[in-house]
Amino acid sequence: MKKASWLLCLLAPLAVQAGPVSNTAVGDAVLPGEHQAVPRIATVDWTIAETLLALGVTPLAMGDVDSYRAWVGEPRLPAEVVDIGLRAQPNRELLAELKPDLILISPLAAPLEPTLSRIAPVQSIALYEPDTDLWQRLHEATLTIAELVGKTAEAKRQLATLERDLAQMKGQLPADLPPLLVVQFIDERHVRVFGRHSLFEAVMNRLGLRNAWQGETNAWGFSVASLEQFLSISQARLVVVDPVPVGVSERLQEPGLWQHLPLVKQAPVIHLPATWSFGGMLAARRFATLLSEALRGEAGSASINQGAAR
Repeated sequence: MKKASWLLCLLAPLAVQAGPVSNTAVGDAVLPGEHQAVPRIATVDWTIAETLLALGVTPLAMGDVDSYRAWVGEPRLPAEVVDIGLRAQPNRELLAELKPDLILISPLAAPLEPTLSRIAPVQSIALYEPDTDLWQRLHEATLTIAELVGKTAEAKRQLATLERDLAQMKGQLPADLPPLLVVQFIDERHVRVFGRHSLFEAVMNRLGLRNAWQGETNAWGFSVASLEQFLSISQARLVVVDPVPVGVSERLQEPGLWQHLPLVKQAPVIHLPATWSFGGMLAARRFATLLSEALRGEAGSASINQGAAR
C-alpha cells in the first residue's frame, strides 16, 4: 500500500490509468445485454469514466472530480456524478452508501481492491503496461467497458469512426512538417515529455507526424526532463498541453533559459487545451483534433502571409 501511495503522489494527478481488461475481477458482475439495465458504476479512474461518458453512460461516482475537470477537459462531467474523494484514498463510507453495482479500478489501484470488494464487485482494467501495443489495448479497453454496460455495438461504431477520422485528418495535414516535441509543465524548469508508449505518440503516428523525443520513457509513456535537455534540439516544433501549473506561465515570460531555447526562438510554441494524456479513445480524438487544427491553422496563415507578400 505504501508503494502504491508513493507512486500516486509522484505522478498525481496523472498516475491512475485505465484501459483494456486484465483478468482480475472480484464477484460476479452481471453483464447487461443491449436492452438490459445499465449497472451503476463507480470508479477511481478518469480514463474509465471518460470511456463510460463517451458511450453515453454517466458514472455513479468518481474520484478527484475537480482535478478531472482541470486535467481531462472533455468530456464534461455531469453534475450528478458523486465525488468520492481522492482516487488513491476514496471515501469508502460514502461509496457504501451509494450502493454501486460495480466498481472499476486500474491495476495501480489494486491495493484498494480488498476493501472496495466488500462494497461491490470490483474489476480491474489495464491499459498502460510495458511492452504492449497501446493502441490495440485502447481498443480492447473500450470494448471491455462497453460490454459491461451493454454498449458493444456503439463502441465498435465509435472505434471505426475514429480510425476513419484519423485517416482523414492525416490527409489534410501539410506535407513535410517538422518533428513535434509534446510536453506538459511540472514547474518552470521541468516537463513531462511524451514518447514511446504514450497516447500522444500513438495518435501522432496515425496522423503521420514524427515525434522529436526518442529518449527512454516510463510505463506511462513519458520522461521527466529539464529544459536544459532541449538546448540541443532545434529542428522540431514545441507543443505544450495544458494545464500549466499556477505561476509558471508568468515565470516563463521573464528572461531565462526558456527564452533561449532554439525551439522557442525559431517558431511559435503550439499551446493545446487540457487533454488527458493517459486517456482513452475520446482523449485520442480530442488530441488529434486539437493538434491537427493547430497545424492546419498555421499552414493556412503562412499561405495567406506569403500571398500578401507577393
